[in-house]
Amino acid sequence: MERNGKKNLKNGTSVRSISTDWSPSTDIYQTIDGWVIKMELAGIDPEDLQVRTANRSLIIKGFRRDSFIERNWVHLSMEILYSSFERRIELPVNADVASIKTEYRDGMLIVKIKKNDWRKS
Repeated sequence: MERNGKKNLKNGTSVRSISTDWSPSTDIYQTIDGWVIKMELAGIDPEDLQVRTANRSLIIKGFRRDSFIERNWVHLSMEILYSSFERRIELPVNADVASIKTEYRDGMLIVKIKKNDWRKS
């Protein structure tokens, strides 16, 4: 269900797109030991990405630049959006935010998060 830019998912996870010009496509997978978040970020320089947590949210911000444009070029058609974005993903209570690992490969940002296993404590 989606309301006010927020999509609630099974297992206590929700995804929110902050109002920007574009919002990258995002897939969320639940694994045996946690979650994998995959975000399509073609054309984005990894230096223009920020991944952080706040409370129980994973916040991914970035900016896609048109780095191929040259002086005296005139746009005839533009379908690719170049601007900033922010995605906020509310994590389940048992997400171990200290375990977050990121990888940027082939235009995809992969974020892996492990579950806390309180039974082991």
